[in-house]
Formats: sequence, C-alpha cells, structure tokens
Amino acid sequence: MLNHIDIVNVLFLDIETVSGHRTYGDMPDEFKTLWKLKAKSVLRKYDEPITEEEAIETYAERAGIFAEFGKICCISVGFVTRNREGEMKVRLKSYADHDERKLLEDFAVLLNQHFNDPVHSRGGKHYMCGHNINEFDIPYICRRMLIHQMELPKMLDISGKKPWELKYQLDTLTLWKFGDFKNYTALKVLTACFGIPSPKDDIDGSEVGRVYWEENNLERIAIYCEKDVLAVVQLLLKYKLMPLLEDKDVIFVDR
Repeated sequence: MLNHIDIVNVLFLDIETVSGHRTYGDMPDEFKTLWKLKAKSVLRKYDEPITEEEAIETYAERAGIFAEFGKICCISVGFVTRNREGEMKVRLKSYADHDERKLLEDFAVLLNQHFNDPVHSRGGKHYMCGHNINEFDIPYICRRMLIHQMELPKMLDISGKKPWELKYQLDTLTLWKFGDFKNYTALKVLTACFGIPSPKDDIDGSEVGRVYWEENNLERIAIYCEKDVLAVVQLLLKYKLMPLLEDKDVIFVDR
C-alpha cells in the first residue's frame, strides 16, 4: 500500500483552531445574529428559536470548528529526512501565533519554498498528509487565507479541481476507509490498532479553546498539535508496511 510514495516528499500537518473571539459577547452584533442562525443547525433546532444561553454555550464549544467564526492558532508540520545510510528522522515544527495572518504567511512561505510541486497527472513530487485533512484542515486553511486576502500556494489552490487532480492529498482517514464512508475513525483509535506509542496527552482537543483564551499558552497547544503530526507520520509508515520511528529519530525544531 502506497509503496510508490517516497515519504521524504510528504509534508505532514495538523491544525488547532479556536473561536474568533474570546466569548460570544465579544462578537460584533452582526456576527451574534449570524451565530444564532448557525447554532440552530448545530443544535438541530430548526423550528424553534435559540436562547441567548444556548448561543453562548454553543459558541464556546463549537465556534472554533467553523472557519467563518473561528481562527487558526497553530499549524504544526513534520517532514522526514533520510541520510545516505537510509536512516530516517522526522523534524517537527509549529507555526503558532495570536496573529493568524502571520502564522498563515509563515506557513505559506514553507509551502512556496519547499513544497511547491504537488503530484498531478503530469508529474510533480510533493504530497500533504494528515488525518481528516480533506474535510477539515485544508478547507479551513484555504478559507482563512482567503478571508485574509492571501494568495493560495500551489498545494492549497484546489478550488474546482477534480478528485483525481488532488492525489497529492494523503488523508489517513480516507485511506483507512477503503471506500467505506459510513464511519469516522479517530486518530487515537488507529494508533491503538497499529500499536503506535501514544505519549500521555497534556490536553485534548476539547481543551484547546480554554488553554488559548484562559491560559494564553500557545506553546502548550503547539506541543499537543505536534504529537498529532508525529502520530500521522507513524501511521503512514504503518500503511506503507515500514518500521516506526524511535524517540531518537524525532527532532523538534525551535524547541
């Protein structure tokens, strides 16, 4: 499986998102009204009004997953290198900032300079890989870049492309489905199935918003995000029937 892909040409990524404002009350009035409409579908209350309390609660819990109401606070990436002896190491790096535009610009520089040759029908060599990136990470990044009026790098310029033109997007969730689209399989379930070591997490995804808005701790979020990137690297190695990387093979850039 996937034997034709050289893992050194793959950029692994994961993002962490939070609500665009600290609280529902901090939003402009126009967005409060728009969020109430969104919350109706979130709560599936199509035929009854949303209370103020429900709007406040759903904003705190769910706004971060929608690019129109949330923002990216961290993009973590990983890429594998191989020396002359064939020994592999993975380098992990995070772009974390309260200024979303800045972290997106820094991420775009990485793509434009080092991963700008996506695989397509006429060639190319670069891939992007993540868990559920087709449904979440990539669309979210693209939408936020567009909101900031940023030019999309080649790897993200996907609007209007056919599925066979996007074979450089390696989604470990989609690969695991083997055409079965009924269920979602969490990354932690797959790492358990494949015996991939999972260090005890300091936080989980549901706590990212609190850590961001209440603790102001981007480093803590970045560490959590990098763990997911490393897990995806290990999972793709398993998909390719290759041995896992050891702790000594993991390099944390800028940490």
